[in-house]
Amino acid sequence: MNPPPVPPTPAPEWHAAVSAALDALHRGGVVAYPTETVWGLAAHPAFPEAVQRLRSEKGSAADKPLQVSCDSARQALLLARPDGSLERLSGLWPGPLTVVTPGSALCPPALMPQGKVGLRVPDHPVALELLRRSGGFLVTTSCNRTGEPPALTEQEARATDLADLTLPDGGVPAGGQASTVVLLPGGLILRRGILGEAQIRAALRGTALPPTGERP
Repeated sequence: MNPPPVPPTPAPEWHAAVSAALDALHRGGVVAYPTETVWGLAAHPAFPEAVQRLRSEKGSAADKPLQVSCDSARQALLLARPDGSLERLSGLWPGPLTVVTPGSALCPPALMPQGKVGLRVPDHPVALELLRRSGGFLVTTSCNRTGEPPALTEQEARATDLADLTLPDGGVPAGGQASTVVLLPGGLILRRGILGEAQIRAALRGTALPPTGERP
């Protein structure tokens, strides 16, 4: 996947906003942040109350794997049990792919109920800066109340009134379609998203399609 365009917003502006977001996260707050798919909500894994807040807003069952967004494929792989299929799929990161897979001993147990965790590496400069400066990963979910569509713009994210702080998009808008979700082992596609089935199957085989490959 091609890298995101250089954001036209002056870097110091959104770097300062990321610093404010880090302060909010380290106080146990929830932050709204942009990705290349839809807007997300993030909580720091060190604050169980904030993580529970994400669950309650989404109506997630206690045994459902949480999404953990990471700043790199390397970080994501550290949180997962070694698996050849996962390593091959990691070639699609950063990008619109979430992989639900058995967690490793380095993954906090609270983030992998029933032993599995959902891993994602967003392809957005503001999101990656937030994750990098947060220590490499955060607990995340889409920015919307249960049953409502996810926010696609900063204005929509603010209108949900779910976050203590909302980051700017850095001039890189959300694409509007959710990430593709793949379950391992097995490679079952749990949710169809930006990446098409042909791209997922090619990655699992260790081959690759050009950027114009199948899109749903």
